[in-house]
Order: sequence, then structure tokens, then C-alpha cells
Amino acid sequence: MKPIHIITTLLTLFLVIGYSLVKYNHSFKAVLGTSQQYSVSGTLTSTPSIIETSASNANCHIRGVLPDSSCTPGVIDQRVTQANIQQTICVSGYTKTVRPPVSYTDTLKREQIVAYGYTDTSTRDFEEDHLISLEIGGSPSDPKNLWPEPGRSPNPKDKIENLCHEKVCTGQITLAQAQQQIAINWPTACQ
Repeated sequence: MKPIHIITTLLTLFLVIGYSLVKYNHSFKAVLGTSQQYSVSGTLTSTPSIIETSASNANCHIRGVLPDSSCTPGVIDQRVTQANIQQTICVSGYTKTVRPPVSYTDTLKREQIVAYGYTDTSTRDFEEDHLISLEIGGSPSDPKNLWPEPGRSPNPKDKIENLCHEKVCTGQITLAQAQQQIAINWPTACQ
């Protein structure tokens, strides 16, 4: 077997196992670190867009502009800490070094579009987005940190991600604060 086939097979296996965990365990909370858990709360400050879903086949449910917290609670990358942000996320080009391959995210996007029960199943109409963005230390490949966000990139969440990144890298807020805020309610994060 060629190395590329082995990698593809392993990624597919990882994806299936991760998706199964998300699909069958709806008790997830936004896990930010190994011992901290946060429940979802907060108020939207922007007008939620209306996304059509088919409840009959949906395991996950969009909440305005927010993903389902039981399917997409947000997961951090344990390699990024407050102590090393100047060597990781605050270095220009960092996200390119950790971003998962499109082959992985496209496969996950198709599966999650079904899980969310969207009536529009065209992958062009969604961005497979990291709830806790890579630029503030979100997990690059954990399916619990990725979701099919309606709309294409760039989108309104990108501005929030940039704001959080700037505030973390300039010391205005901590890494943990930014991660918690974006996982709970991204439209109001870091403001």
C-alpha cells in the first residue's frame, strides 16, 4: 500500500470514529482544556439568519448563527498555551502550519451537512469552520471543533476571529477568555 493510501485510510478512519462519537454522545459541553467545561449561554447581538433544516434527519440543530453545542462544542489545541502564544498563534503564518487538508474537511463537511439536516446540501454554500479558530488555538482537526457554517468565506465570524486574535496577542485578554467566549457565543466574543 502506498503511503498516501495509508494516510487517506487513517484520516477516513479517524473521521468515522470522531463523527460516531459526536453523533451518539449528545452530552458534550464546550470542553476548553482537560478540566474546564463551560455551558452554552449568552445573548446574540446580531440578527440570526434563517437556515432551513429538515428535523427528520437532523442530529444537530443550528441556533441562529451558532452551531449545536452538543455536536460542535469547540475544542482547543492542547499544544497552544498562554505561555507559548508568541511562538505559536501570534506568529504570522501559524495557521497554515496546523490547518488540516481540504480532503479531510470536505469529507467532514459533507457528513456534517447531513447531521445538521440542512435542506441545501451543496458544499459550496458552507464553510467548514473551526468554532474556536486556529488563530486563537482551536483544535485543527477535532470534529467537535468543526461545523458546516452557512455561507462562504469570508464571513462575519472572520472579523470576530481576527479581533480575538489581536486582543490575545496584544495582551488585552487571555487565550482562555477568547477561547471560552468564541465557543459560547461567537457574535459577542472579545468585545
